[in-house]
Amino acid sequence: MLEFTDTSEKGFQKLIVKELVGKEGYIETHSNDFDRDFCLNKKDLFEFIEISQPDSYDFIIKKGEDAFLNRLDLKIKKEGIIEVLRKGVKHFDKTIYLFYPQPNSNHNKKDHLRYETNIFSVTQELVYTGNNKNRIDLVIFINGFPIITMELKNAFTHQAVKNAIKQYKKDRDPNDKIFNFARCLVHFAIDTDLAYMTTKLDKSKTFFMPFNKGLNNGEPFPPYGAGNPINPLGLKTSYIWRDILTRSSLSNIIEKFVHLEKPKVKSDKSKLIFPRYHQLKVVRKLLEDSKEKGIGIKYLVQHSAGSGKSNSITWLAHQLIGLYDKNNISPIFDSVVVVTDKTILDKQIRENIKNFAQVKNIVEAITGNSTDIKKLDPTETSMSKTSHMRLALENNKKIIICTVQTFPYVLKTVQEMETKNIAFIIDEAHSGQNGISSASMNAIFSNTDFTKLKMDEEGNIDTEDLVNYLIKTKKMLDNASYFAFTATPKNKTLETFGTKQEDGTFKPFHNYSMKQAIEEEYILDVLQNYTTYKSYYKIKADNNVPEEKEYEIKQANKKIKNFVEGNELAIAEKAKIMVDHFNKNVKHLINYQAKSMVVTKSIESAMKYKDAFDKYLKETGLPYKAIVAFSGKKAHYKTGLEMTESDMNNFSDGDNDIVKQFRKNEYKFLIVADKFQTGFDQPLLHTMYVDKELSGVQAVQTLSRLNRAFKPHKTDTMVLDFYNDIESVKKAFEPYYTTTILSEETDVNKLNDLQDSLDNMQVYSEEEVEEFFKLYYTNAERNILEPIINNCKEIFDTHLEKEEQIKFKSNAKSFVRTYSYLSKIIEYDVPYWEKLWLFLKHLITKIKIQDEEINENILNEVDMDSYRINRIGTTKISLEEEEGIIEPIPVSTSSGIAEKHYDTLSHIISEFNRRFGDINWGDDVDKEEAEKILIEKIPDKMKANIKILKSIINSDKDNAKITSDEKVQDLMFDLMSTNTGIYKKFVSDPDFKNRYLEFVFDILWDIKNSSIKEII
Repeated sequence: MLEFTDTSEKGFQKLIVKELVGKEGYIETHSNDFDRDFCLNKKDLFEFIEISQPDSYDFIIKKGEDAFLNRLDLKIKKEGIIEVLRKGVKHFDKTIYLFYPQPNSNHNKKDHLRYETNIFSVTQELVYTGNNKNRIDLVIFINGFPIITMELKNAFTHQAVKNAIKQYKKDRDPNDKIFNFARCLVHFAIDTDLAYMTTKLDKSKTFFMPFNKGLNNGEPFPPYGAGNPINPLGLKTSYIWRDILTRSSLSNIIEKFVHLEKPKVKSDKSKLIFPRYHQLKVVRKLLEDSKEKGIGIKYLVQHSAGSGKSNSITWLAHQLIGLYDKNNISPIFDSVVVVTDKTILDKQIRENIKNFAQVKNIVEAITGNSTDIKKLDPTETSMSKTSHMRLALENNKKIIICTVQTFPYVLKTVQEMETKNIAFIIDEAHSGQNGISSASMNAIFSNTDFTKLKMDEEGNIDTEDLVNYLIKTKKMLDNASYFAFTATPKNKTLETFGTKQEDGTFKPFHNYSMKQAIEEEYILDVLQNYTTYKSYYKIKADNNVPEEKEYEIKQANKKIKNFVEGNELAIAEKAKIMVDHFNKNVKHLINYQAKSMVVTKSIESAMKYKDAFDKYLKETGLPYKAIVAFSGKKAHYKTGLEMTESDMNNFSDGDNDIVKQFRKNEYKFLIVADKFQTGFDQPLLHTMYVDKELSGVQAVQTLSRLNRAFKPHKTDTMVLDFYNDIESVKKAFEPYYTTTILSEETDVNKLNDLQDSLDNMQVYSEEEVEEFFKLYYTNAERNILEPIINNCKEIFDTHLEKEEQIKFKSNAKSFVRTYSYLSKIIEYDVPYWEKLWLFLKHLITKIKIQDEEINENILNEVDMDSYRINRIGTTKISLEEEEGIIEPIPVSTSSGIAEKHYDTLSHIISEFNRRFGDINWGDDVDKEEAEKILIEKIPDKMKANIKILKSIINSDKDNAKITSDEKVQDLMFDLMSTNTGIYKKFVSDPDFKNRYLEFVFDILWDIKNSSIKEII
């Protein structure tokens, strides 16, 4: 008789059980073994206790099984299964252990024997209630406790994972004991292609998260999007039972990953955290590689926003302190230092780690706070951050948390304690110079401890010893490994922490892409609804300015544009658009909780926006309020009084915590100037109004403030951009959409080229560089140090032509920037570079180029005549799915002055107004009606014409322009009888005609470059 492959759901179920039993050492148990009242398999439980703890077993039997089971049941109900498995349960005067973890080392064979007593079992078709119809496809047990439930579906019988999710939501009652919160670790919905998980069943509100590897359609890995790759050795989801549910893996998850997060305030609820697939994978992969290679390795993890980075860092930190070498004999790291770039993240990660810690008092924060220090040593009344760090290490603090501001003191201490091996986990590695703020790094040198260096009889330090010591302090430590996390790695970050490939490129060690995070719905696509605006304005010259006074055209135009866009009139107009847009399109979103952010280019602009918002909100009587956020103080643009953000906000209750205040419902607008554009996590942020140039990493970081999910109410985001165009935003995002690769390493020889070029211009001598260095590090009086720089500045001013000045300053900046970065990673030392770096760093601040000041006064000589702003259109910016290639930092020597073009102020203003100014319609045309027709109606008709759009997408730019112009002229002809004034203007004014044809074509061409393929 022929036997066929079982492709049914039952066949899928039996396949999993067969592999767990046959390959992973599980035993198969049966539904009848399950005690529904106590929600466990009593036979397995007591067998485990009897084998592993015979005395405790005899004690339980003596006191009565039910007494113990009732005690156990109440403990699980109160603490959750994970706490009971980890800590056991106290019963009378005995502690009964219910699970033995896998030991980290080979030191104790008894621990291995105990671990082997654990009973892993699987049950099919578990009947969990009195109604025999309610069955669970598969349940995983450890020592008799159900820890994982699984509902399985099968594509061959037209069922998919969404059906399993639906079954959990509709047919599984959270009141049934096995589905009580924290009674099981996780509930899986699985088909042959995809897997999803949840840790809390809440009927229709249940939130299932993807538990998939990720998919790159172009293979081979790494993954870029949602889903699972084809598995040549089995089903796409076989990693669940082959990798995740192995005895070793599951034991590791129980001991090291799953976490019951207790509420901090009464209104919050407990959360059971089970690792997502990429979190589990990256932590294990980092541990495995570190175990194999030992100390001194650098790793870069590129994980998108929404990846759960704080938890990944927490899990990694805890497991690094217990990581043994590849022989399982000695710990690799003495301590783990977690470095964050923001105080708010420092606090968040610190709380995560403290909450997760099973052993108390292993975590220390290096703040310099006297309270923290006294906890370590009650006799101390004051202490430096360096001493605080040393005390933390000496007191065996295994996990130490610091910000980039305190990181230099941590480094300094570790350098001095070379017997300690440290793991540095750097959060947001893009944010500073290789994850370490340049300013903070330089703080090491201002506090350098020279006492370890040899001195002569007069107390002087040999210069050679000093420079070698300084070079050493800049380098990354030999007694440390670095684990850097970022969503947006810069070229420096990739070269410093990335993994070098055989072809010379640098890649992240592990990647969880923005594309995958969006497709898995952990974050939202902030480019989905992107609206751009264009400004039109006229300026006029001051009557006292000579007409023939010349300025450099490009710089003049840039300064005039910034002047106009920052003018109070312009800001007032834009503020009205923002408020009206919010009131009409945003206020009702996220269940009427939606908020917005206004991104400005400067503190002065932020102040102007705050005043404009307050005024317009008061005029309209709208019930919203705006908050302004900036650092430090700034003179108010009207009163001249120095003001802080607190002065501007004047909160009624006196609480100046902006993050806390912004949570209040009445505050709908957060106006920022270089603040809250990174590391700010507010899921209620829905819309962003941008009035600042955004490019590169900054664009991604800023716009990503909107991407936090808030299920089920937040389904999209909006961006209204008053400054940038579609193409520049797309260009900024594309390197970080999938994975980021550095094309090649920086050529260190370029430093030699830069040095030669600088030396040859004879602005300074080698003797002056040496003398400056020596005086600087012997704490010489400033009046001795300053003349060296001033003499060199004099040569720069009088002996160099303008082109040579530009070349020198450009190369000097390039040398300082490049050496600051390369000094950390190059394997050899060049003492003169260290000295030249210090010298040039001070010289650059002194030297000025004539052209840098030429255009400064132009803003005093122009004024704004009129201003108008128009909406260009809304589009979805589509990103390419290929790997993003970025180039190394530019180190090429300057070839001199770039070609510049000069013109008179009157001509510059005329050209500026020709491109951006208002149209003179005359008295016979209704201006508002004309603008509505030209700016809205005609472009809308063009965009609605599928034939035109198809023609444009299939043409080059020149032919597309011809097609567009012909159609616009046809539409203008149609206006001859209904809007005669507009038609006359078009046919009689060639300048207006050309500008308008370009205006319409620009709109269509922008559409082509974004989403026209989806439209047609």
